[in-house]
Amino acid sequence: MSLLDQLSGTLINVATVLAGTVVGLLLGGRLPERTQRTLLQTLSLVTTFIGLDMAGSLNAVKGGSIPGVILALVALALGAVVGEMLGIEEGLSRLGDTLKARFRGGGRFTEGFVAASLLFCIGPMTVVGGIQNGLTGDPSTYVLKATLDGIASLALAGAYGIGVGFSALTVLLLQGGISLLAGAFASGLLGGADPSILKTNPYVLLITGTGGLTIVGIAWNLMLAGLGWEDRRVRVGSLLPALVIAPVALWLAGRV
Repeated sequence: MSLLDQLSGTLINVATVLAGTVVGLLLGGRLPERTQRTLLQTLSLVTTFIGLDMAGSLNAVKGGSIPGVILALVALALGAVVGEMLGIEEGLSRLGDTLKARFRGGGRFTEGFVAASLLFCIGPMTVVGGIQNGLTGDPSTYVLKATLDGIASLALAGAYGIGVGFSALTVLLLQGGISLLAGAFASGLLGGADPSILKTNPYVLLITGTGGLTIVGIAWNLMLAGLGWEDRRVRVGSLLPALVIAPVALWLAGRV
């Protein structure tokens, strides 16, 4: 399989994020602020639905006698502690500020970069789509994700500006990295099995549900942005370690 085949879905996703950003920038200056806020609130509602739908997968997971939602709660709580200790939220903000200074971005560049990067890169489609694309060359999951991300980037760019477009770098590095790793290692790990079986794996379901709750936090931040209350936002970046802690918690619970 060629490198282009393995990265096809990622490249499509990068293109839709950039295209959505351009359209959002062109329209953003012509739309009244009230309309921009309403668009953010609309995106928040849809993002909430996606996050809650993902979180529903927790109902299908149990670690021994411990329900999946409790495991997700433990993972998020521990993840928040670890994330704050590591300063992940501040690190993401510094990266956004660096890009802002390097490319002379203005206004809410950093907010847009961080919000879009988290929104586009958290969730099961990022992982499952990367394995599917890297192992089989099938980009279908990433094509669906690209459509959603393109629409979201349009709405975000109208409110946050060009910083949203730079989240395409995050998409390229993360999704491209997963696809390339999948092409190199996943075949041996799965023994040639269809990667779609990962969608019913309890570890993937738990990561999906935990990621869904994190996405609800992003939706909350989008709604606050639409209301002009960004100072009350959830520190979603600090919750990212929960996606690593969750499968460990499930493994431990199954042995208690």
